[in-house]
Amino acid sequence: MKIRFIVFVLCVFISACSGPKLEPLSASAEIMAFGDSLTYGKGASEGGDYPAVLAELTGLRVINAGVSGETTSQGLTRLAELLVRETPDLLILLEGGNDFLRNHDIAKTKTNLAQMIELAHAKSIPVVLIAVPQKSIFLSSAALYSELADTYNVMLLEEALTDLLKTRSMKSDTIHLNDAGYRALAETIYQGLEDAGAI
Repeated sequence: MKIRFIVFVLCVFISACSGPKLEPLSASAEIMAFGDSLTYGKGASEGGDYPAVLAELTGLRVINAGVSGETTSQGLTRLAELLVRETPDLLILLEGGNDFLRNHDIAKTKTNLAQMIELAHAKSIPVVLIAVPQKSIFLSSAALYSELADTYNVMLLEEALTDLLKTRSMKSDTIHLNDAGYRALAETIYQGLEDAGAI
């Protein structure tokens, strides 16, 4: 009886740590990478943006739907329009940095991101959320991302971007990655998708 209980506790612990599983993506699946300049690839050379590298790693079509300078309010409107025309098999959401840089209301940023997740879920599109750090002396991921991941049971890469932005050799400037940084981000996303069973 004790052994069964220990096994049960271990299973629960492992499940809690591993995050939500994803359905396997088919060979013809399309991934939409949605976000601001970090998705667009500011600071990268041609083909060095993370969606391009992720396409190379997965062998799948990855749509780069990044727009430099975009806030979550603008992103919410744009995503609603995009999802009328496109139905990707997976949405990678990396947005919020411009809200933080411009000192937008945190609650509004969280609401906008929540509505983006809801738009995707309404079309049965799974979401991978990438946390963005807030402005501070010591960079740390904004808490709202883990709160959203818990609320909507979506896969979260909580420290990947923050850790890269703490590493000078991975950056092209203070807030953008370089080719090495974008490749490292793509590799982390790839590993996360693999761990979640998507690829």
